[in-house]
Amino acid sequence: MSELSLLESLRAINVTAPFNRWLDLEVTAASRGEAEIRMLWRPEAAQYSGFLHAGLIGALIDTACGFAAATLGQRVIASHFQVNCLAPGLGAAFIAKGAVVKAGRRQIFTRADLYAEDHAGALKLIASGETILLPVEDEAGAAAV
Repeated sequence: MSELSLLESLRAINVTAPFNRWLDLEVTAASRGEAEIRMLWRPEAAQYSGFLHAGLIGALIDTACGFAAATLGQRVIASHFQVNCLAPGLGAAFIAKGAVVKAGRRQIFTRADLYAEDHAGALKLIASGETILLPVEDEAGAAAV
């Protein structure tokens, strides 16, 4: 599948998720085993000190990892994920870059980095994370997207 087809496929998946639509997530890049998403800053994404809420940091990392796995033709759910917050989330937008580390039949290991993007386009790493994803079979028994 071409990168353009992968990108179109992830964008189609993205719009089916009400949470992703609520966040106004955009899938910005995709290649085999990799995906990138972007979310614009908005005030309701803040925690009490005005930084990006850790729950949304986790959601962005989880989503980027899941989309990276989806580029391999896998429909997945998270079994486990961990997030390391490295710096306060301040920016005009947030970009999560996910990648498959190892894909097995029963588990897919992924990782992602989350960056804050300032108004000039400069990126600052604010969080990293890893997920263990489980392939989910569709009604016909196939583990495809």
